[in-house]
Amino acid sequence: MPDVKHFDPERVLDQVVELFWRRGAAATGIGEVVAVTGLSRSSLYATFGGKQELYLAALRRYVDQRSRPVLDALAADGQGLPAIAEFFDRLIQARCEGPHARWGCMVSNAHAGTDLGSGADAEVRQVLDAHHAQLRAAMRSALETARSRGQLRPGLEIQPAADVLALLAYGVNLRSRAGAPAADLRTTVTAALQSLCAPKSPNEEK
Repeated sequence: MPDVKHFDPERVLDQVVELFWRRGAAATGIGEVVAVTGLSRSSLYATFGGKQELYLAALRRYVDQRSRPVLDALAADGQGLPAIAEFFDRLIQARCEGPHARWGCMVSNAHAGTDLGSGADAEVRQVLDAHHAQLRAAMRSALETARSRGQLRPGLEIQPAADVLALLAYGVNLRSRAGAPAADLRTTVTAALQSLCAPKSPNEEK
């Protein structure tokens, strides 16, 4: 086994992220972590702490590397509703195709209570709450842009709409993990976004 001084903790953490993401922390034993990383238990414990601390470090890395950049891009995008549509299209594609298909989202899995400590550990809850706040803020920013561009139906309340879209993102993550077809997910997202749209003028309908 490699000594604690002779391995890259960040590389190991990336391996652990994928393990917890795919399997779920509650279903993953330290023996599996040892097998995947090639490290001894003593090296893991000396570097990361116990299983809960290792899971927390992996969850934070997932948020920093996979979630936050996407949400930052959505918040800064100037397209409005098309940016939200593109966000969901990419989300569904990532959840239903490619190397991480049907894994869901590590954050959503934790919110659903399927991962270690998701309902009990205060530090895990802080990570989840901070992620949720950023997701809501990104949706709100995109909707405010949409309003400024005349894309939203009259009278639409921005914050409740942002909350609904945030919950829709969690739903896509969880339903895709359960095996829902991508086409069904896209139909649901399209219907949700159409409910936000400003009515078309007679000229646009022709």
